[in-house]
Amino acid sequence: MANRFLLSCEDIDEPEWLERVEPFMQKIAAEMGFDGQEISIMFCGDKMIRELNKNYRNIDSATDVLSFENGETFKDEDGLEWLLAGDIAISVETLKKNAEYFGDDINSELKRLLFHGLLHLNGYDHGEEHIEKGKEPECEMLKVQEEILLKFKGEKII
Repeated sequence: MANRFLLSCEDIDEPEWLERVEPFMQKIAAEMGFDGQEISIMFCGDKMIRELNKNYRNIDSATDVLSFENGETFKDEDGLEWLLAGDIAISVETLKKNAEYFGDDINSELKRLLFHGLLHLNGYDHGEEHIEKGKEPECEMLKVQEEILLKFKGEKII
């Protein structure tokens, strides 16, 4: 059945690479066996993600990616049942800062943030652990994230 990815941009100009996000997400969701999900992905700037972070997590600072689980189901006009997995918000500004910090290109960092958000919407959690430069992850979510991303190293979004 595949998945539905609804893409939008808030407080930033629509990037030329936006159309390449959905095909990447279809591939990575299929790799994980996620099917029949509807997920919205919003790209924004630091100002907007800071507001979201403040309002929903009581953290008054910008961040790279936020995930908001939904978990409800609905049937479409064809009678197919979909899972409203939730929403992902990604700051394009922090994406660029992360890539610089990790010494990686923005394409790789974008894939990491997209997949990270998708994992959160599917029940994965990493607690207080985050990806750190030069350190191997210890928790299952971050191990899965980095392992699967290696399989998609050649995929180009940006």
